[in-house]
Amino acid sequence: MKKIIRAENAGFCFGVRQAIEKAEEAAENSSENIFSMGPLIHNERVTRDLEEKGVKIINSLDEVDPGKTVIIRSHGEGKAFYDEAERKGIRLIDATCPVVAKIHKLVHDTDRQVVIVGDKDHPEVTGIFGWCRKPAIVVNSYDEAADVEEDDLFIVTQTTIREDVLRDVERAFSDKGKRFYVNNTICSATTKRQDSCAQLAKECDMMVVIGGRKSSNTKKLCEISKKFCNNTYFVENIEDLPLKQLQKCNRIGIAAGASTPECTIKEVIARMSDVTLENNELNMNDLMDEIEKSLRLPRGGEIVTGKVHQVTDKEVIVNLGCKKDGILPASEVSLEEGQTLSDVFKVDDEIQAKVIKTDDGDGGILLSKKKLEISANWDEIVKALEDKTVLEVKVTRTVNGGVIAEYKEVSGFIPLSQLSDHYVENADEFVGQTMEVRVSRVDQRRNRAVFSHKLFLNEEKEKLVAEIWENLNVGDVVEGTVMRFTDYGAFVDIGGIDGLLHISEISWGRLKHPQEVLSIGQKINVKVLSMNQEKGKISLGLKQNTPEPWSVIDENYQVGQVIEGKVVQIKEYGAFVELEPGLDGLVHISEVAHKRVGNINDELEVGQIVKAKILEIDKDRKRISLSIRETIDPPVAGEEAAPETEEAAPADDVADAAEAAPAETAEVTDSAADEAEGEKTEA
Repeated sequence: MKKIIRAENAGFCFGVRQAIEKAEEAAENSSENIFSMGPLIHNERVTRDLEEKGVKIINSLDEVDPGKTVIIRSHGEGKAFYDEAERKGIRLIDATCPVVAKIHKLVHDTDRQVVIVGDKDHPEVTGIFGWCRKPAIVVNSYDEAADVEEDDLFIVTQTTIREDVLRDVERAFSDKGKRFYVNNTICSATTKRQDSCAQLAKECDMMVVIGGRKSSNTKKLCEISKKFCNNTYFVENIEDLPLKQLQKCNRIGIAAGASTPECTIKEVIARMSDVTLENNELNMNDLMDEIEKSLRLPRGGEIVTGKVHQVTDKEVIVNLGCKKDGILPASEVSLEEGQTLSDVFKVDDEIQAKVIKTDDGDGGILLSKKKLEISANWDEIVKALEDKTVLEVKVTRTVNGGVIAEYKEVSGFIPLSQLSDHYVENADEFVGQTMEVRVSRVDQRRNRAVFSHKLFLNEEKEKLVAEIWENLNVGDVVEGTVMRFTDYGAFVDIGGIDGLLHISEISWGRLKHPQEVLSIGQKINVKVLSMNQEKGKISLGLKQNTPEPWSVIDENYQVGQVIEGKVVQIKEYGAFVELEPGLDGLVHISEVAHKRVGNINDELEVGQIVKAKILEIDKDRKRISLSIRETIDPPVAGEEAAPETEEAAPADDVADAAEAAPAETAEVTDSAADEAEGEKTEA
């Protein structure tokens, strides 16, 4: 059975297709002739078709009047051409191939000696030459490169040369010890076209290479094909087909140059199908289906699949299998910070996108990956609402009543009241933050979604609280944060639950207010004293983390020891001195000084730091007797001592007085009162 096999990469490249589409559109929208600087492509049929549509070929801008329109073909022109057009007031439509335009920028930006590897008479090479700051050197073989005397070379290539030519030039420069930097600017489409042609030629009995006689890249395809298949024929149109040879071969390969229109390729294949057997793999019905498919353009909103043909800094060119290429601008792709299109897309990648416009203004089909992703993103949001799952969003800006937050490519609204689990006065602090949200409402028809961070926080808090209650036990010591004060204590956050630290559980000593020893935000270790999950109440203790002073008094204090303490209370019979929180001793009025003291307030005041000697420790009754007098040197002999006009009251009388003192006057802890009550020290 005979087979007609078409090379995978054959026919118009993107640059050529773009140039033709721009020319056809310009001619269609113009009431007068427009002009092309030389043949738009090297194909006579295309040139005739364009002339019939009003595109006239010129060889110089002198042939054009000011105000006219001139198309720059895909081969490009030198910088002087643009300058001359501007001086003459001529409007330009720049159809320079993006790959060629990149070469123009490369050679214009370098100060090194430019070497162009290519055909010096080819219009593309002439255009590149015109962008160099100083005259470039053009070489096309090992021998020509070996004759170059200059050094520090900056190499670029004609987009359609063969890879082996570039390798020969590099080898010549290396053999001569030259310093050179290579920019391999051979078009990837050219390389793929040549590779697929070579591969097909190895597998076929006969090769037909279709293209214009003046087309450089088609000639190269023919040369490549002949290396692997001697039975290779150069065909410009159906009249050139070797019909007798076709009948003798079973596997016939088809290759086509970058300037060969699809209609010519189809006509040649159709003619070959007529000559060969009816049961060919590629018959007329298949051919008509392909032609119909290639002519149909996708509609706006349609999701299309295509292959990446070319990637530039600004856009991705996608082959959609129709007469127009898809154009995917960088603005329609979701890129991360610092990411480029080249990081995301590679040539020959198969991608899906959504059609925005069937004409982007330059003859292409405008595509969007973002719009496609948005549809999928909406599905995810709707599902999150139904399943009550959490989404991660980024707050981008503030608006009246709240903020705008983005979930991938969808923007939603978070009301001010839903930004946090506490009152928010100014939403500016949230801009730029990433946060978890619950979806509270969706109106996809109006492209509206409402998110709530508060719902998420409340749910997380409930989970945390449940976990705390499950794992917390009476007697546990946990770290907490002091959150707020009351007159009766402090509330401490122990990881999501607030517990009450009563003022009586803060210190073993006396406190009038919790802030005497604590501060807001302070981290403290507290002990769980009691729990009531039904009422949600937890009682905490801080003083329990240190021993009760009387339980370790023997370790810290002995009779005869001189201590330093603070006067915490003054009574008419003496003063109470705090040795440490929860441990007070009584200095009887008779033990204040060597002289007789009639009014103790004349000698001491509350808050005063004093030294005192321990006279007695009564652990059973929890009472300590102190003496300040014992720490003071007695009067020098001969000095007049203070007269003692009144005998000191016995200690039992002092204790009775302390016991009878009203509560509001005493202001002592239980231990201090008991101590005063039982003090037996004699005056």
